[in-house]
Amino acid sequence: MRKRLLVLMSLVLVLSAFLAACGNDKGGSDKASSQNLRLNIVSEPPTLHPALATDSTSGGVLIQTFEGLTRIDKDGVPQPAMAEDIQVSDDQLTYTFKIREDANWTNGDPVTAADFEYAWKWAIDPQNQSQYAYQLYSIKGAEAANNGEGNLDNVAIKAVDEKTLEVTLVNPTPYFLQLLAFYTYFPVNKNVAEANPDWYKDAGDDYVTNGPFKMTEWNHSESILLEKNEDYWDADTVKLETVEMTMVEDPTTELSMFDNDELDWAGLPFGSLPTDAIKALKDNGDLNIKAIAGTYWYKFNTEEKPFNNENIRKALTYAIDRKAIVEQITQGGQIPAMAVVPPTMFSENEKGYFKDNDIEAAKAALEKGLKEEGYASVEDLPKITLSYNTSEAHAKIAQAVQDMWKKNLGINVELDNEEWQVYLEKIDSGDYQIGRMSWSGDYNDAFNFLELYRDANGGNNDTGWENPEYKKLLKASQKETDEAKRKQLLQDAEAILMNELPIAPVYFYTNTWVQKKNLKDVVISGLGEAQLKWAHFE
Repeated sequence: MRKRLLVLMSLVLVLSAFLAACGNDKGGSDKASSQNLRLNIVSEPPTLHPALATDSTSGGVLIQTFEGLTRIDKDGVPQPAMAEDIQVSDDQLTYTFKIREDANWTNGDPVTAADFEYAWKWAIDPQNQSQYAYQLYSIKGAEAANNGEGNLDNVAIKAVDEKTLEVTLVNPTPYFLQLLAFYTYFPVNKNVAEANPDWYKDAGDDYVTNGPFKMTEWNHSESILLEKNEDYWDADTVKLETVEMTMVEDPTTELSMFDNDELDWAGLPFGSLPTDAIKALKDNGDLNIKAIAGTYWYKFNTEEKPFNNENIRKALTYAIDRKAIVEQITQGGQIPAMAVVPPTMFSENEKGYFKDNDIEAAKAALEKGLKEEGYASVEDLPKITLSYNTSEAHAKIAQAVQDMWKKNLGINVELDNEEWQVYLEKIDSGDYQIGRMSWSGDYNDAFNFLELYRDANGGNNDTGWENPEYKKLLKASQKETDEAKRKQLLQDAEAILMNELPIAPVYFYTNTWVQKKNLKDVVISGLGEAQLKWAHFE
């Protein structure tokens, strides 16, 4: 899921946060001890419909308020959730789920197999333009229906009875139980959604959910309030009574709110910390750092000149000094990325497919690319714009890369930034040249990173790039049951992606945050998401 850090700060606020970070007690408040958790989620979630969400802001709310057939536990293992029993056929293709008798929606309706069938087929229906519909392609008939080559009646999702759901896959899918915990696979109350197609746009009687928490207030662009769902099947496990989510874009303000006891958590994965405060927080022992399966990159719009040219893309990619970015800007233990799949999945990718900051190779690629496109020099290149969403960290990284490309290649690049939701729409519509984006794993498998670029018209591709051999390797990996052979197929595909470079990887993510000392059991997964089901104050 897409990541975001946020906005440029003033010097006064930086200094105040920095000084506060050096000396403030991070204990709990009286308010916190009453099991009220206060977070900052930075910005308005683009959508709180499970089938329409594509970003971590939306996902960070949905994972607290909904629940799929499985839920990832504290150890990162998928466990039965809405499903109390899961049966798998001998050929690993047919899954039969028995839904809990005590699974209910927040309006009192029982959660049924029909709710899952409705939600999944709604996401697959091309009329609804779910960008994550491809996450359901493991299911027989789903890809054809989504591409308009089949119909929804032939998709192998069937409510056998009120509490029994049967699903047939195209191929054995070793990560399918992980996929079921992802928000695209969450159920939707069929009766409510059919009666009110706008059910998901506001808090209220029609915003019905089935997870540990329910949303009771949504003050758009300001705050969200979650309350414990007393009707949740595992409500005894949930200790928090409320979760207050503010929307403050400035990371320095976020840290100041934490230091002033207005927040119980500051930083990822909910918000972000100001980069200038990272060192002090780390030196004081207050900073938490966790490596996660996520990659920060720049996308090239390969349908726009000069980024249709592979060598020009290579030149720009090779001329980035990633080590300088992670050591001097982000400072949170990030690893320079010369690959797409994180080292948490492919350990070989700590080294990657090309050298960091390889100026000699960059200049050679640029010279070749200019000649291929008929440009006499870099002065003949069309205007180039590097876009990013509003964020203090993104701005600093973009400015550094802008300087690197000018110094190393003589290429002038303009910078452009937009607020997150507007920016996301621009990227998705192809209205960009080079755009900042990133990916945090939806499930713990390298295929999740590589499938993004399988199809030029894929929901999260946005580059216009497609390669037949790449697609062939990915499809072969889905049929391969030998783990070592499957890994090789995926690495062969990644090698193609890293040779043609429709994207320029920059670094592999870590989550960095501070939290109140008496806050316990906020579970941060290896994918970087946070679950509050087990969270509590001591």
